[in-house]
Formats: sequence, structure tokens, C-alpha cells
Amino acid sequence: MSCGVSIIGHVLHGCAYKANFLYLILIGRIFNGFGFAMLMYCKRYCSDARIVGVRRRTTLASFLVMGQGLGMSLGPFAGGMFYKVGFGNAIFNGFTSPGWVMAVVWCIFWVCARLFYVDVPKDAHDSGQTDQSTNSSVSGLLVPDHIMPEVKMTTPTSSNMHTPESKLSLRQKLDMPPSQWGVLGCMCWFAMTCFFVLGAWESNLPVFGASRPEFHWSPTAAGNFTALGGITAFPFLVLNIFLIRRVEDRVILATGSSLGLSSLLVFLSLLLTEKINYGSVFVCWWATALGLSVASVAPISLLSKQLPPSWNSWISLLVQYSVCAGRVSGAIWGGSGVKVGMRVYTGVEIAAVGVGLVMVLVLWDGLKAKKG
Repeated sequence: MSCGVSIIGHVLHGCAYKANFLYLILIGRIFNGFGFAMLMYCKRYCSDARIVGVRRRTTLASFLVMGQGLGMSLGPFAGGMFYKVGFGNAIFNGFTSPGWVMAVVWCIFWVCARLFYVDVPKDAHDSGQTDQSTNSSVSGLLVPDHIMPEVKMTTPTSSNMHTPESKLSLRQKLDMPPSQWGVLGCMCWFAMTCFFVLGAWESNLPVFGASRPEFHWSPTAAGNFTALGGITAFPFLVLNIFLIRRVEDRVILATGSSLGLSSLLVFLSLLLTEKINYGSVFVCWWATALGLSVASVAPISLLSKQLPPSWNSWISLLVQYSVCAGRVSGAIWGGSGVKVGMRVYTGVEIAAVGVGLVMVLVLWDGLKAKKG
């Protein structure tokens, strides 16, 4: 479904110029929004206790973030390049070519997904529910006993861990102590905040760069600048995969968000002192992209380690709703940055990350989970 509606959305985008109908782009984006449901299943797959041990979930989540970082770099660069080439065709030109190219990319991915993707059988047992002295094989995926999760049950509903998710009542699902609700709220807040800030910067940079006389960016220049920040952060995201196995999720969350907050504070000081130049803005964008990308690793992996395996679908849904809320509101806020004032724009982002860090400090003990 996600592949199909994504293809439709990009085709509608490609047809908007020829049809001379601006709202066709909006309709295409709505279709793409349905396609983003795939991200929830990616997160759920990488945190599924039936196939992924508790010491591997943060590592797999960091692989997802690395892929997001690569896309964040290639997408703006390709869009700017297509705009510069132009092509001079009413159907395939600098405005519509990204839509047609991405429709082809999604077709290829659809074929790859059908060939290589293996779903988890419905009769598979949660690896946390099986004898940990044995191995668990799921659809040819062997999960050795040394990576089987030791799920830390921190809620009164631990007795329900052996109950299938479909048989748990809503009251049983909601029966958690206040501290656990606080951890859940904190992770949802950070999932929203990370993508709110990243989405705001991505949509704000072209507008901000075009409005500044020292930059006066074209769409190509703005795309190259956005891509440059992402591609220079990418090696650190790769390095993060190797380091993340030795660091707790709460430390990853605090470190990444602190780096993001520091870069926002520096950017605000640059705005206040009017010391804006290419290098200073680039460093702020690079640090923001790196810090909040690293922080976005933690929510799904940490929650999957603390809550019973039967909750995996629910926490994946909650985290994805938070991500979508951040993406949508961030895109709107970033596009409005120059209009409302860049100082106000940056201040709201600082407040959002600051609130998250306060939550981390208050809930620090409750955020403890196994490494890896």
C-alpha cells in the first residue's frame, strides 16, 4: 500500500505543471503521507522481540537513522540539480522531474520489497517468552540465544506478558505506574521534537537563504547547502552505529539533544549579533542535523526494551504519530520563520528541545535500559 500510494503521489506531483493546477502538488503530498505509514512498520520490525534481541534494537534503529540521513542529503541535492538542469519540457522539467524520478525509485523498491522482505509469522513466539537456553528460528532468521532479550518488566502488567496482544484489554494496556507514563511521554515528545526541528530547518533554509542579501540563494544553492550539512554528518552517523552498542539509550538521547540545543543557541546568538555568514550557518545546521538525528534513535528502542513485547505495535504507532506531528508542524513553522522573525523561530525550537532535556533529567532513573 505504501509503495503504491507513494507512486501515485509522485506522479500527481509530476503532472501538476502540465495541468497548471497547483493543488495537484498538495493532493500528491497527501498520497505520500499515506505512504509514510511504512516508517511505522520499519520501526516495529526492528524492535520486534520475536526476531530482534534486546541488545540489537538500538543498533538497528541507528541503521534506520543512517538511512534517513542519507536520504536527507541526496534528496535536496538531487532536487537542486534537477532544477538547475531544467530539461525545458512541459512534463519533465526542473519542477516536475523529482516527482517522476521518485515514482521510478518507488517502483524499484516495490519490486525489491516483494522479493526480499520476510514478514514475521503470526504463530511466531516472542523471544522474551521462550526458554532462553534455546535458539529461535523465524522464517529462516536464526536468533541465537546470546542475543535473546531479557525484557525488563517495570510495570504491574508484567503478568500479562504471556497474554497475546489481541487478548489484552484496554484497561490492562493502560495499567502502568506514573513513572512509566512519564517515560512514554518523554519518548513521544522527543520523537516529535527531533523531527519538528529537522523539518523546520529543511523548509526554512531555502526561504531564509533567499531572503538574506549575503546569500540570495536559488533553489539549487539551497538544495546544495541542505545536502552538504547532511552528507558531512553522515560519517558520524555511521560511526555512531559502532559506538551505540556500548552506550545507554538515555545517554545517547541526552548527548544528541544537548548537541542540537547548543547549535540552536549558537544560531540564536548569531541572529542577535547579526554575524551571519555561510560558515556559521553551516556549522549550526550540521550540528543540529547530527545531534537530533542521533537523539531520534532512542525513542522506539528504549520503549521496546522497557515494555512487554506485546506492546510493540502500540509504541510503534505512538512514536510514528509523534514523528508525523513533528514533521507537519515543523514544515509549517520553518516556512513561516522569516515571516514571524528568525529569532522567534529559533526560540520556539530551543524551548521544545529544552523541555525535552528537562524531562530527561527528571526521569533519568526511569530511562535506564540495556545497551545495544
